[in-house]
Amino acid sequence: MWDSSMFLSNLTPKFYVALTGTSSLISGVILICEWWYFRKYGSSFIEQLSINYITPWLSGECKDDTVTTTQQVHSPVPDCKIWRNPLSLFRGAEYQRFYWATNKEPLTYYDMNLSAQDHQTIFTCDSDAGKAEYEIMQTAWRERNPQVRLKAAHSALEKNPECATAYILLAEEEATTITEAENLFRQAYKVAEINYKKSQGLQHQGILMEVQHKRDTNVLIYVKRRLAMCARRLGKLKEAVKMFRDLTKEVPPIMSLLNVHENLIEALLQMQAYADVQAVLAKYDDISLPKSATICYTAALLKARNVIDRFSPDLTGKRGLNNAELQAVEAIHRAVEFNPHVPKYLLEIKPLILPPEHLLKRGDSEALSYSFFHLAHWKAIDGALNLLHCTWEGTFRIIPSPLERGHLFYPYPTCTECADKELLPAFHELSVYPKKEIPFFIMFTAGLCSITAMLAFLTHQYPEIMGLLAKTVVNWISLPIVFVYDRIDSFIPPNLIQQIIRI
Repeated sequence: MWDSSMFLSNLTPKFYVALTGTSSLISGVILICEWWYFRKYGSSFIEQLSINYITPWLSGECKDDTVTTTQQVHSPVPDCKIWRNPLSLFRGAEYQRFYWATNKEPLTYYDMNLSAQDHQTIFTCDSDAGKAEYEIMQTAWRERNPQVRLKAAHSALEKNPECATAYILLAEEEATTITEAENLFRQAYKVAEINYKKSQGLQHQGILMEVQHKRDTNVLIYVKRRLAMCARRLGKLKEAVKMFRDLTKEVPPIMSLLNVHENLIEALLQMQAYADVQAVLAKYDDISLPKSATICYTAALLKARNVIDRFSPDLTGKRGLNNAELQAVEAIHRAVEFNPHVPKYLLEIKPLILPPEHLLKRGDSEALSYSFFHLAHWKAIDGALNLLHCTWEGTFRIIPSPLERGHLFYPYPTCTECADKELLPAFHELSVYPKKEIPFFIMFTAGLCSITAMLAFLTHQYPEIMGLLAKTVVNWISLPIVFVYDRIDSFIPPNLIQQIIRI
């Protein structure tokens, strides 16, 4: 029989130091790798390895690539498309004033770069070649320095006073008040209307003229929308609503980029024209159309408005929910499932900042934009925020694994955190959903690394005591094994193997 006491008596303290030190080093490397993988992908590498490879191999299951491919084809995955914010502020009159007051940049370079790409797509075309003022503006939209952009816009107007895009740039970035911006947009609208009518009659005379007419149409619609937003800011609600309604009747491709119906909903809510808001929702809250926080939360707000007069948490707990209250709660759960970041801003658990010029649907950027403009509308309906406060967290019981399976929508996309980090300024505390918990294997390897490092240090400092302690622990552990071995040896004949061989 193997004599463990003889083996242990031959081990020196250096062996224990080397053993514990090596264990600490290996567990430390595993900890670093696990932490890096968790920070990058949000999950444990060891856990993913065991779930995806080791467990199927042990259970004898074989994953068929053909089946996987077919499932991916028939199971559309929501993408992380960046959308232009339909309620974006004015750089000069609003974002710049925030910077002057706080000395903090409200917009990121990534966000402004996306805006520059949008402006080049909307305001430039191939027929601009050879026209000095439009070539200057092409350069201006790509320029990062605001002062250089403004100087280029003035230079373009000196060459051609009918350059509408130059007026747009000045209205967006040079005007320091909404009134100044509105005046510049009115000048841009007059010029854009003239250019539109000129190109309209020539659009069939070649591809270049057709492209130019498309550009002039984009400019006219963009300016009209910004004029409507100026009217909304200045309190001219009826004028703003009329302009937004007219714009929703337009059909050019740019309309899918602008999402003017969200501007219309916000202006109608400010007027408290709830019947008109419901009519707009009936048109746009369709299963075939892309959803947004504005659509989902406005639908929830209108349903909450119908029941808050009779809603009481204590009374409802006794008698249960009636049909109208059940519909309101379901609407809130639907909205929270679509964008779970919004309630904390509406309930003022998290502070608001200025919304970015672009947003990610279902992300923190969309939640900020919606809450920034719609918090006042929830407060205007007394009791709506109380109903939201009592019911919104119930959504998470319906969808315990939001990244894997949704209830009314696709599973929550995992890419929102990375995209929102690029869109939102660094001073904002990003809202993350679902809340990432540190995986078990990271805590396990951290504990293992700490314990083995401590043992290595103690063995190096107190070799005799730690050596004696190690021998005692190993003897204790080996006692049950030795006992079982002796019992088996007493029952089994010593020549059992020879008898089996003879048979």
